[in-house]
Amino acid sequence: MDDRSVYDYTRMFEEARQVDETSFLASILRKVYGWMAIGLALSGVIAWYTAMSGLGSRIMNSGAFMICIIAELVLVLALSWGIRKISAGVAFAMFLAYAALNGLTLSLIFFVYELGSIQKIFFLTAGMFGGMAIYGSVTKRDLQNVGAVFGMALWGIILLMLVNLFLRSERLDWAVSFVAVLVFTGLTAWDAQKVKLLASSIPSEERNQSTIMKLGVICALELYLDFVNLFLHLLRILGRRR
Repeated sequence: MDDRSVYDYTRMFEEARQVDETSFLASILRKVYGWMAIGLALSGVIAWYTAMSGLGSRIMNSGAFMICIIAELVLVLALSWGIRKISAGVAFAMFLAYAALNGLTLSLIFFVYELGSIQKIFFLTAGMFGGMAIYGSVTKRDLQNVGAVFGMALWGIILLMLVNLFLRSERLDWAVSFVAVLVFTGLTAWDAQKVKLLASSIPSEERNQSTIMKLGVICALELYLDFVNLFLHLLRILGRRR
């Protein structure tokens, strides 16, 4: 009797494949959320130091503020559109550069809001973000349609914010912030689920360190943006001004 007949090789290979998938996804998730945390910490430290050192006042009263905003936009577009062409190391460096520049511009909040209020809203944001990220990662529901709806709503928010630069309507500003909180809460769940979908779509022969790092960077950037925007709009609604 052939001893191999007692084994279910199909089941064994399937179990081994599932283990590989789980290990690969875990590697992606560690990089995504680890790098996102690094980006947030870098932005927070730079924002606090810029405000406390007096550098923030000089930036806000000069053309450097707009230069930082434009540089941030360029970096985001370059990362999003060129992620396949640039090296993994360059992609990570660009992500850190974006986080650093964003820290400079975020220093403005320390001049507008009380420090205690900023801290409370940060932890509130972390709780909301964490809950939605976990939901997006574990739910069996397909959130693609939800993501598409909130993605279109995001463009509407951007348009309204641009219009309000000329109207200077405080009511419109508040309405945009309330809608933005809902939008970025939903986008957090979708972007968290998208990490799993993108990871599973990578062929096994392309699952090298460079691919893992690039995917980690672009997903970390998206979740970083969700967190920061959710934080800023919650701060706009609930923050105590100086």
